[in-house]
Amino acid sequence: MFNSIFKSVTTGIFCLTSTLAMANYPDKPITLVVGFSAGGGTDVMARNVAPFLEKYLGDDATIVVKNMPGASGQIGITEVAHSDPDGYTIGTYNLPGMMARTLDRDANYSADSFTFLANIVNDPNVIVTSKKGNIDSLQKLIETVKGASRPMPIGMSSLGGDDHLGLIKFESLTDTNFNIIPFKGSSAARTAVLGGHVKAAVLNISEVTEFKDELNIIGLSQSERSEFDPSIATFKEQGVNFINGAMRGFVAPAGLPEDVKTKLLDAFAKLAKDPEFLAKMKSTANPVSVSLGDDFKELNAETLKLAQDVWEKTPWK
Repeated sequence: MFNSIFKSVTTGIFCLTSTLAMANYPDKPITLVVGFSAGGGTDVMARNVAPFLEKYLGDDATIVVKNMPGASGQIGITEVAHSDPDGYTIGTYNLPGMMARTLDRDANYSADSFTFLANIVNDPNVIVTSKKGNIDSLQKLIETVKGASRPMPIGMSSLGGDDHLGLIKFESLTDTNFNIIPFKGSSAARTAVLGGHVKAAVLNISEVTEFKDELNIIGLSQSERSEFDPSIATFKEQGVNFINGAMRGFVAPAGLPEDVKTKLLDAFAKLAKDPEFLAKMKSTANPVSVSLGDDFKELNAETLKLAQDVWEKTPWK
């Protein structure tokens, strides 16, 4: 009987302690893992979001951004997948990349490894060249590639990401063939173009608008011109119906306590409507497109299906 009473009391104390801990969430710094290097589109988004997430979590919340680049983002997202589901580790999550990379290699995570919090950005692709070179238009790019004796090198942030799947679409639409050079993130790919190490790169609009004095932006892969820079012509208006982009958001490990999940979702919902946050995102050419919780999870499933279709027709490994 004593053991039974002791067990009941102990269980009650544990539950009460856990409840109080969740009520006080967050009571220590939250690590935000970014699976790419500093300066790229994912990193910029994360650093834009962090102070507003702190604001709406309240209670003097602190977000610490931790860059863990490598393996096309897999190192960082694997770290998140295997962290304690206590709300103190969250991470950036890119589509289609995070799911596409479960198709071409062994991955220590799946969609079931995560609590889906919020997608924040839908960032269309662009193809860029250096202004030091002689390729300054879509027509010249296509002519150069088709006239070359061997495939022209083109840089991108990684294999299996939006830039890679986008290039596969572009090659099919234009009957071209490139030599794909993957880098450890978009900032490295951009630097390679600026340094003349590759003639072109597939990036996202948020990653190039500050470099317009040094880069030719050949085209934008959305149906209409961007509000951030209406001078950039779309591929569609140039005769190539190339529409593609990167979705960037945030996840936590699976098994997140419901009250912690609710608090995080509420904070993301509020920051997504904050005029100061929206102005900050606009200043860095990050197109805001928000999907919360289950909607983000559904978006992930839809994107995986599209990636599987591409993989079956054009495996990239």
